[in-house]
Amino acid sequence: MTNLRKGIVESCVLAAMRGTEVYGNELAPRLTAAGMLASEGALYPVLARLRARELVTSRWEPSPAGPPRRYYRLTDAGVEAVETFKQTWITLSTAVDTLLKEEP
Repeated sequence: MTNLRKGIVESCVLAAMRGTEVYGNELAPRLTAAGMLASEGALYPVLARLRARELVTSRWEPSPAGPPRRYYRLTDAGVEAVETFKQTWITLSTAVDTLLKEEP
């Protein structure tokens, strides 16, 4: 079950990044509020794995207050991964919902 959740979280992080470049501290509260992350600090290991798999790129930008900020953007492979996940999720969630609604 842990591997399933890990894969879903990674895919939801990618989905939340679609169409924009995002700073981690902007992204973390959305994912935490949605129940995808236990804490905001849990986002950074996910982003590191996604970078290692070349699904996101990052760049540093000076901050007007404090240390530089790292901004993340989906790569073409990341965009493709979101679309693949979306189709897989629709099929899987429909099948699971059907089974869970059945009377024993």
